[in-house]
This record gives sequence, C-alpha cells and structure tokens, in this order.
Amino acid sequence: MLTKFETKSNRVKGLSFHCKRPWILASLHSGVIQLWDYRMGTLIDRFDEHDGPVRGVDFHRSQPLFVSGGDDYKIKVWNYKLHRCLFTLLGHLDYIRTVQFHHENPWIVSASDDQTIRIWNWQSRTCISVLTGHNHYVMCASFHPKEDLVVSASLDQTVRVWDTAALRKKTVSPADDIMRLGQLNGDLFGGIDAVVKYVLEGHDRGVNWASFHPTLPLIVSGADDRQVKLWRMNDTKAWEVDTLRGHMNNVSSVMFHAKQDIIVSNSEDKSIRVWDVTKRTGLQTFRREHDRFWILAAHPEMNLLAAGHDSGMIVFKLERERPAFAVSGDSLFYAKDRFLRFFEYSSQKENQVIPIRRPGTTSLNQSPRTLSYSPTENAVLLCSDVDGGSYELYITPKDSFSRGDTVQEAKRGAGGSAVFIARNRFAVLDKSTNQVLVKNLKNEVVKKSGLPIATDAIFYAGTGNVLCRAEDRVVIFDLQQRLVIGELPTPFVKYVVWSNDMETVALLSKHAIVIANKKLVHQCTLHETIRVKSGAWDDNGVFIYSTLNHFKYCLPNGDSGIIKTLEVPLYITKVSGNTIFCLDRDGKNRAIAIDATEYMFKLSLFKKRYDHVMSMIRNSQLCGQAMIAYLQQKGFPEVALHFVKDERTRFNLALESGNIQIAVASAKEIDEKDHWYRLGVEALRQGNAGIVEYAYQRTKNFERLSFLYLITGNLEKLSKMLKIAEVKNDVMGQFHNALYLGDIEERVKILETAGQTPLAYITAKVHGLEELAERLAAELGDNIPSLPEGKVPSLLTPPTPITCSGDWPLLRVMKGIFEGGLENTARMDDDEEEAAEGDWGEELEMVDADGIQNGDGTAALEDGEAAEDNEEEGGWDLEDLDLPQEADTPKASVTARSSVFVAPTPGMPVSHIWTQKSSLAAEHVAAGNFDTAMRLLHRQIGIKNFAPLKSMFLDLYTGSQSYLRAMSATAVVALAVERWNESASPNVRGAPALIFNFAELEEKLKAGYKATTAGKFTEALKLFLTILHTIPLIVVESRREVDEVKELIIIVKEYVQGLQMELKRREMKDDPVRQQELAAYFTHCNLQTPHLRLALLNAMTVCYKAKNFATAANFARRLLETNPPVENHAKTARQVLAASERNMTDATQLSYDFRNPFVVCGATYIPIYRGQKDVSCPYCSARFVPAQEGQICAVCGLAVVGADASGLICSSSQIR
Repeated sequence: MLTKFETKSNRVKGLSFHCKRPWILASLHSGVIQLWDYRMGTLIDRFDEHDGPVRGVDFHRSQPLFVSGGDDYKIKVWNYKLHRCLFTLLGHLDYIRTVQFHHENPWIVSASDDQTIRIWNWQSRTCISVLTGHNHYVMCASFHPKEDLVVSASLDQTVRVWDTAALRKKTVSPADDIMRLGQLNGDLFGGIDAVVKYVLEGHDRGVNWASFHPTLPLIVSGADDRQVKLWRMNDTKAWEVDTLRGHMNNVSSVMFHAKQDIIVSNSEDKSIRVWDVTKRTGLQTFRREHDRFWILAAHPEMNLLAAGHDSGMIVFKLERERPAFAVSGDSLFYAKDRFLRFFEYSSQKENQVIPIRRPGTTSLNQSPRTLSYSPTENAVLLCSDVDGGSYELYITPKDSFSRGDTVQEAKRGAGGSAVFIARNRFAVLDKSTNQVLVKNLKNEVVKKSGLPIATDAIFYAGTGNVLCRAEDRVVIFDLQQRLVIGELPTPFVKYVVWSNDMETVALLSKHAIVIANKKLVHQCTLHETIRVKSGAWDDNGVFIYSTLNHFKYCLPNGDSGIIKTLEVPLYITKVSGNTIFCLDRDGKNRAIAIDATEYMFKLSLFKKRYDHVMSMIRNSQLCGQAMIAYLQQKGFPEVALHFVKDERTRFNLALESGNIQIAVASAKEIDEKDHWYRLGVEALRQGNAGIVEYAYQRTKNFERLSFLYLITGNLEKLSKMLKIAEVKNDVMGQFHNALYLGDIEERVKILETAGQTPLAYITAKVHGLEELAERLAAELGDNIPSLPEGKVPSLLTPPTPITCSGDWPLLRVMKGIFEGGLENTARMDDDEEEAAEGDWGEELEMVDADGIQNGDGTAALEDGEAAEDNEEEGGWDLEDLDLPQEADTPKASVTARSSVFVAPTPGMPVSHIWTQKSSLAAEHVAAGNFDTAMRLLHRQIGIKNFAPLKSMFLDLYTGSQSYLRAMSATAVVALAVERWNESASPNVRGAPALIFNFAELEEKLKAGYKATTAGKFTEALKLFLTILHTIPLIVVESRREVDEVKELIIIVKEYVQGLQMELKRREMKDDPVRQQELAAYFTHCNLQTPHLRLALLNAMTVCYKAKNFATAANFARRLLETNPPVENHAKTARQVLAASERNMTDATQLSYDFRNPFVVCGATYIPIYRGQKDVSCPYCSARFVPAQEGQICAVCGLAVVGADASGLICSSSQIR
C-alpha cells in the first residue's frame, strides 16, 4: 500500500472522491462533513448542519454539488462553491445509511434503516420512487454505472438488485393524456416504476455492503458473517460464484477495482484485504493497530482508493504507477505490461523488445521499480520488490527487436538496487552487509566493496562511481579507489537525474529538489508543496521537472516557475528544445510542446547574455506583473520599463533606473504632488536643475524653489520669488528670500513691517545703513537695543555658488545594451519626441492658470485684484516667474548620444584602488590603511614595535593626500596625490606619490658618514637609525634598486651596531677590561676604510694604555696594513708595534680572540664564534645569542629576533 494522504479526525462513515479535482469528502460520526485536498494535504472546508452522525456522502459528477444523509433522517444537497446547503429532502423515517447521485439522470438514491430505498429527483426536489421489500435496515444502495439497475444490501441477509428502467421512461414527459392517466393510476395503486429483479441469498448474517462491477455482470457483497461473496447475473437470474474467507470480523465495505481484476474489502477486524477475482485468493492484507474500518471509496478516474476508520481516513494506492525507464542517447527503454519496450525520440516510434516476466505472476507491486541500460552491451537491468528486492539481467537482441515470442531466461539475483557502473559491470547493493557487489554480465561477483555510510539504495554517478543514499544524506563513492568523492546532506532522495555532460546532478525527493555539481557541492535547493515526480535537464542547463499537476523549471541560481499545468501526472524522460518527452501512467509516450520563452529569458539575464535578452524582448510577448517584478528584483528596472503600460509602475521603474526622461512623461500623466516631489528629488540627485525647478513649480513648493535658485546662483529668479512671497503675504518667505539675496534694505523693511523694529534697527546699524538706523532709533525712542561692545559684526550674506547656472555636466558613458537596443521600442508621445530635440533652457517662464504668459511681474503686482483672482484660480500666484507652457516640458540636457540619462555608478575610492592588489606597505600607509600596512610589515620583516614608525606613517599619509577648499560654506575636498607616469593611461589610477625616496636615504647615509668621521657619534647614530626606520616605507622601481636597498640595510646595520658599542664603551669609565673589549669588537664591524682606521687607532691606544701589549700590537699591525694616509697615525702604529714586540704580554685577560672568526651579539655585545648557535633579526639581520629570541631587536628597534618573515617587498617588480 502506498499511502498518499492521511487525516486524524472523528470516525469516518462516508467518503467520496471528486472526479476532476484532488478533493475528497469525509462524513464523520460527529455530524461534520470535511472537504480535503489530498494532494496538498489541506482542509478546504467543513459543513456541519447535520444533527448526529453523517453516514453517506457523494459528489456529483459534473455539477458543483454533493449530497449527504445522516442520522437526523435528512438528505441535504450542498453547493460547495457557495459553501452552503441548497435544500433538504425529507421522507425517510430512520437513519440514512448511504446516498448516491445517478451518473446521468438528476436522481439521488438513498438507503435507510426504515427498510426502504428512495430515489429522489434533486432538480424537482421530490421523491420519485420508494423501493420496498427489505425487512431489516437497508445498509447500502447504489446505481449501476451504466445500466438501469440498483443494488442494495440489508441486514435481512439478502442482496437485492432492482430494475429502474420503468422509472427512466416515467421521467420522460408523457406523449398524451391517456399515458398520463395510466401513470396517475399507477402512482395511486402502487407503481411499477422499480421492481426487484434478483434477490441474492447466501450470507448467514446481515449484509453490510454490495456493489456492481464497473463493466462485467458481477456483484460483490460483504456481511457480518465475515465473508465476501462474488455473484454473477444474466438477464434472467443471478447466482453465487464464490466466497472469499479471511476477515476476522464484520465486513464493512467491499468493491471491485476499476482497472485490475481485484476486489478490495475492509472490515471491523481493522484490516483492508485485496483479493484476486480470477483465482479467488487473498493477495495482500493491510492492518491498523487500533482502528476498525467502516467505508471504502474509489476514485472514478484515477488509481486511488480511500478508507475511513475510527480515527480518520487514508487515501492510498495499491501499486506504483510510475513506469521504470532509462534514457540512452536518442532512445528510451521502459517496462510496460510485462514487456520491455523501446522508443526512439527522433522518429517517435516504439517497439516491443522482449517479454520480461512470465505471464500469470500478477501479485501487487511486482512490476520493475528501476531500469538501468548498458548501450554497448545491449544489457538491461530491472530491479523490483519481488522476494524482498531482486534484479533481473536481460541481454536484448542487437540486430532486430524480437516480437516478444520467445521468453529469454533472465539472470537473477537478490538486491533491490542494481545499476550499471561500466560497459560490462554492474553494482548490486547488499543491504545486510552494507556492501556493493560488482558483477559481470555472467552474473558473477568480480569485486566487493564496503560502503562509507549505511546505504539503502545506489544510483549511477559516472563510470566506476555509485551515489549511495541514506535517510538524510547522499555520498558519491569511487568503487575503484574506495574513496568518498563528495557528500551532501539532503532530504530522502527518491530519484537522481544527471545532466548530459555529467557535471550537474538533480536529487529529487518527495517535496524538494537539490541541485549539486559532480562532487556534490551544493548549488541550490527548491521546495515544493506538491509532490515532485520526475525531471530532466534541457540543453541549456535548466532543470525541467514535473509535480503532480505542473511542468516547472529550475534555473542554476535557484529561480523557478511554472511552464504548464497538467491534467494527469506525467514522468519526464527527455527535454529537447521546446518539446518535453514524457511517459504517462499507462506507459504511453507523449511529446508535449512548451513555451520556453520565460525561462530562457531569465537564463539569459542570469548568464548576462544581453543580446539574447534583447531579441526576446523584441520578438515575444513577455509581460505580466510577475516578469516586471522579477526584472526589478534582479536589478534590471530599465528592461522592465519596456514591458509596462501602467504609468505609476513606469514612473517607479524610470526613477529606479535613473531615466528622468520617462519619469517626466509619466509624472505629467499622473500629475500628483507626491510624484512631482519624488521626481524633483531624483533630478536633484542627478544635478538636473531644470527638471528640479519644473517639479517644484508644479507642486508650488516655494521654499525649495527659492533654495534651488540660491544654490544655482539665479538671483534674478530669487528676486521674483521675493515678490511672490510679498504678494502672498508670506512674511517668512519674504525674509528668507531677502536673506538669500543678501538684500539688507529689504530685510530691514520686512522686519519693520512685521513689527520687529528693534531687530530692524540692529540690522540697519550693523550693516552701516546709518540713515535707516537713525529713523528707526527715532521711532524706538528710549527702547533702542544696545549692541555688544568690543565685537566686530560679520555680515550675513550668502556665498557665491561654484556653478552659477545650468545642469551638472554628465559623464559620457557607454550606452548600455538595453538603452540602445530598446530605444526604438520605447513608448514616446509626439510632443515628447519634439521636446527631445531641444535642450533644457536656462529661463523657465511662469504660466498663469489659463496659460496666458504674464508680462513683467511688477505690472501685475500693481493690480491687487488681479493678484487675488490668480490665487483663486489655483495657478501660479502673480506669475512674474516666467514658466513655459506645460506642453514644453523641459527635457534633460544631453551630452551622451542618447536622450536617456545613465547615472554614472559611484567609482571606487582611490584609497581602495591603491590597496586592492598592493603588497607594498608604503602604499597601504599612503591610503590610510595603517592596520593592513602593519600586518604586511609584520609578515614580511617581523616588525612588532611600530612606535618608531608612527611619525613616518603620519607623514607618508598626509604627504599622499591634498585638500581643496572651494569656499567657506562647502566641505573640504580630499584629493589623492598620485605618482606621475607618462606612459600610464589617463583613466587608470596611478600609485600614490610617496614622500620618502631612495635618493634621500643615500644623502642621509653620506651625512652619517660625515658625522662618524667627525666623531659626532650620537648624531651619526640618529641618522643611521632614521635610515633603518625609513627603508620599510620605501618603494623602488627596478630589481637592481631592490638589491641596493637590501645592501643599504646591511651597511647601516653595521654602523648602528658599531656606534652603539662605542657609545656604550664611553659610558664605562670604571671598567677598563670591558672598555678594551668593546673597542676591539668595534674594529670587527664592516665599516668604511677611513672609519676602520680610526676604530683600530682607538682600540690600539686603549689596549696599549692598559698594558695589553700583545693585543695592541695586533691592532697596530692591522692599522699599518690599511696604509694610513695620515703620517702621524702610521708613525704611532709603528712605535706601538716596536714597543710591544719587546714585551709581547697582556696585563689583563680579554674576552677577545682575533684569530677565531666571530660576530658580536647586538644586545649583549659578546662575541659569537663560528660554530656557536645564534639567532638573527629578520629585518636588519643583526646576530644575537639564543637567549635573545623573541625580544625586540636592539639594533633596529623594530623587529622581533628570530621571527619568521617572508622578506621585505619594496617594489612591484618583486611581486610579478
């Protein structure tokens, strides 16, 4: 049993399927009738007018009606569209057991505990016949689906068949009065409109149900004797054929299956049983634990059954109807009616290939579930549920397809999941051991392989691979290498569909589709409320799938939509162009033409194939709110614009795409304040002053208009605004306009008129209008306000704008694919086209209400009455602003070829461009990204102490930025200073200009040498350290310069270390031994020769004075080897050497062995002889004893000793 839908409710006593819609009526013991959508699993409606249990319910075949009968003796006819009961049929005197509509006539048959069956005409709402004869409760009554017969079952242990042919004749209007008289007599003295044809006796207890076979002269009945009986009838008699025993309690309901030779019955023993009509044996039993069954119903057209029980109902199928199929190139192999069949897509011809199972084995659910095909070997694998899961292997004839006469003996084996994985190898899942057995075409096991997850089915996943399915995930497993190639958590997967190139896979579960690549990397998931049935990939990488009632598509980005609505479920086998090939549930091939425009349009947008989009817009009727919303959502409002006729939508889309032109046209059509305001905001954003002005004029927004004239420097119109405010008696507006104009006298006048004489006096006084001030002072008398002393007043006058008039210049941008291509399809009115040729004028002239242009504003102002009239008419008040007439709506000024303005997209800030791909710390510092610069330096040369570099960072950053102040009222504009490069493209941003360069460092090095020679060691050390601290922020061009930078680091390091030791020596007055050692170590620094001579002279002197003659002699000898140019130095050295040779001894033992090569530790100043362990600074390469690891380098003061570093990058040539 395949359960499709289940409900939980009160006891279900009556059921009825709708013949077209996926609906089922359930009448409950509680008196409620429920209407369910079994496909969606939702309760649509409930009807509860009956008092007490409702035992019978039935849908009409064609009208929106259903009938119900209950324990309240009432039959009710309902209209489900109106959600109400239309009328009630009264006549029965006891509980009503069943009700049913006739398939043709306007009749209802009802069975009741009053021992009668009544036939009613629901159109005339009368009882047309009462069938009496049973002498106990009549448990059911039903019409024959084709003939004039009624069958009834009663607790009097009989089944009766009634002939209603006379009743049909009676309902036809009589031909003459004599017939009508005869009919009247018949009605009065007991009519003969329905007679008992047969009484079927054989049950030992009361009969609960009886029903006709849909086509054969058979009746089946079920009774309280726990038996199901099969009866046959002919024209004259009826007889018992057989008895089906097996139920353990009263049989509640029984019926023939419409499409198979089976009987289905259910019982109070809590079971549903399926019987074979031909063999009269039980095929299958389905049990519930606690619920007795009461009713069965069959769908009139589909292979669906429903059963009602104590706690609800179930809608189910007895067998799967999906044919097993496999597609191979241009061919489809599928199983139908115990034959393997072949269908060729190109010719659309089908053939039988071979019979696949011996006839006669008709048990339920034995048909193949899956089919796998190997084209090179013409081998077919069929898997079914026979014997708990088994497969059959057939080799199909290569030359011609046989007519299916000879039955080929199949190679069989256990395993519910088997699939070809190579030309002549197939894999079989052994669930008991969770292994895959790889077999050859002789059905011999070649290899066994354990699986990585507990697998309940396997699918093909490329040669040598299987896709293993578990409850909550799928895994692709390579059987050769025994590797998991990919894993993906999914809902329970039922079907797997690979794209033609095996790059993408769709995993179909009951209510979801998961799309992933060949390594199971997730791409998108699609959820469906209705069950997903099948799917196939089209040639463009779109997945087309079918649900129970739709063909749908799924794009690579997860967008989906409906292609076509289906009457019955179909199984897609292949999609080719605009044709979907599919199999229906009867195993017939169908080719269905579809319109792929919608999903191809969306796919082209997704793949940015704008040329395809263009041609589709021109050639197809793609429209509708859904498509417009889709384009808007995906960021293509300018494309959506060309589908829309509604002006409000056009206006919104035009604003969104920056198309001021169309927005103006739509705003004119709509002509609402809100739309003009929004147009003004967008035009202002684009710097289109003309449109802004027009929009503000349309909304009479005087404040904004004044401010616009101020920022565009249009003083002439500002003065007109002042006059308008004056006539409107808008004091605040007057004052603002006077303020914007910088007209002090006007401001004094306004303040005085408004009664603000003290303010008027102060304004006049501050601005030096002495005559006015004196007059106002005389008016004020003693109340003259005092001005603050000692303060210099500043004049309140507006600044002059940078651009005095006109629109902002527009960037010349490339016309987009859509703007250019769609221009000819764009909808433009004639007056718009004319206006498009002109430009937005500087001057806009005001129009009065009647469209008559006014002359100079002052003339109109003289006449007060005229001013009032104008106000009443609602046009522009006292229009001395000269606006153009409405037809001459200003157009956006154009510098590009098109009249459509394309707003330039905001560019990337220069600081982002500098740092985007740069590994040079200096460029990051110049851009202000200190954080990334510090990370780079730490990674490259191990710097941790950035304190010495702080000032250089700040200098470098400020040196790479410049600031432009346009005027006092505007913000300061920051400009990036870029390195000049003649060969660079003018539109490409260059690297930042840096204030530090290599030439400067060479100058500082010379200054350091000079200071060292002069013995200014502190000054020299400071210069050398500055060089060492600047080098990380240097950028050079060539590789040769990079080598020079590295060489400079070594040179400077030697001097810094040597000078540090010398300064340390000078501090140690009281430790002569340490003084001699440090002087000795200084001579081993890699110095310039003049400096080395001075160091040797110094060391020789110190040691000689301390009576360490042998050591002094060594320094004298080394000094003479340098050929000192100063004769005095050479002479001293020779004298020391001569004196020392007479007494080659050392008074004190020094930690110094000149014969053994060594380097000096930069922190402790002790020698590290060759062979001893040491660590070094990653930046300056100074050497240290191992104990110094992790400390800040004492030489450069920046890097961490012993840190891992990749090396300084100071040129882009290093990165290439």
